[in-house]
Amino acid sequence: MEWWCRGITWSGGVPGLRWRGGRVSTLSYGQRLAFRAVGERRCPGARGNPCPLRAVVPGRATGGRCAECARLDRAHSVAADTLLDDPQPYRVYLAWFGPGMTKVGITAEARGEARLLEQGAVTFSWLGRGPLMAARRTEEVLRQALAVPDRVAYERKRAARHALPPAGARAGEVEQLHRRAREVGGWTETLEPLEFVPRDHAGAFGLDGLPPLDGTVAALVDGGVVTGRLLAAAGPDLHLLDPAGRCLALDTRLMGGWVLQGGVEGDAFSVPVTDVATAADPGAQGELF
Repeated sequence: MEWWCRGITWSGGVPGLRWRGGRVSTLSYGQRLAFRAVGERRCPGARGNPCPLRAVVPGRATGGRCAECARLDRAHSVAADTLLDDPQPYRVYLAWFGPGMTKVGITAEARGEARLLEQGAVTFSWLGRGPLMAARRTEEVLRQALAVPDRVAYERKRAARHALPPAGARAGEVEQLHRRAREVGGWTETLEPLEFVPRDHAGAFGLDGLPPLDGTVAALVDGGVVTGRLLAAAGPDLHLLDPAGRCLALDTRLMGGWVLQGGVEGDAFSVPVTDVATAADPGAQGELF
């Protein structure tokens, strides 16, 4: 049986690895992870359809799909602004990822908090609910009026998790943004406003006591081994303590399309790692993702 990875899932608020065929391996903090990448990384296809070319994709690509399948995946996407006629209700949210890192976004109401978990939002609050296009317009109005983005770089989110302020301070930033958003005129005529109720995911992510980040996995390679104790998971990232004592982040989007085999006790960590000092130096050599 080939264990072909499809990345991470946050089903029921709990992280797990998805495999081709629908299998899910639930992850728990403190467990030992050990696996070896085998062969070539191949496009997993899109929207339930296998890639007709079984195209080889670059190891450092977080998208993990060939160009054709990537276009198909985004053809009916809320995030890509290509889905315009969805009749189900949507919610506008305000999310916090680190000090000074807040964003506004939308998600289908039926998905609950799944979108926030997938993005790695440490704290968030709902702001309003209503039709898709009204939610989308509100998102754009608030981005312009409050100078808040609709995206935050993964590298910034990742680094912030290792030095979080107290929960009250996190909620305070979101509350301040919520108050400012309610003062922006117009959007409450098309959306139902929702009161500020902070939700915190630090516990679900396992972030309490996370040691300083030493580096990030740059790519998986044929025969390369990842091994370590799982400390935390947030969004697409797994935070591992490797056998050398380094705290490393592995973006599970880099795992999609690889066949993975279980590691053996004593295997050394042998995939490329970008250390924090190199990543922080704009003049340093090395490709970042």
